[in-house]
Amino acid sequence: MAIKRPTRTVEKGKVFITATFNNTLVTVTDMQGNTLCWGSSGMAGFKGARKSTPYAATTAVEGVARKAQGFGIREVEVYIKGPGAGRDAALRGLKAVGLAITLIADITPIPHNGLRPKKKRRV
Repeated sequence: MAIKRPTRTVEKGKVFITATFNNTLVTVTDMQGNTLCWGSSGMAGFKGARKSTPYAATTAVEGVARKAQGFGIREVEVYIKGPGAGRDAALRGLKAVGLAITLIADITPIPHNGLRPKKKRRV
């Protein structure tokens, strides 16, 4: 027999969206950072090149947002990371579900001079 976990009710939460060139990952947490639910374009049923499209990102975000509403979430802070095509589409998906967005932050890591370049090629 499966153990039934107690359901939590959370008013506010955080949504972390990672938009890569191949996929869009979505994680919903409470304000302390404990994960409530997650999803991706791949989990939404898209494969191959269609995973990286804005439509796939919208579908993935809407699915995760509906799951999050089951926890009672109404207000979210959105943190977006990465250069992918699903960045703007993900925000539209959150709006479409009816979540109130209180903050939008871009947390894409930017190198402060980064790695040492590869050695020059000799032919």
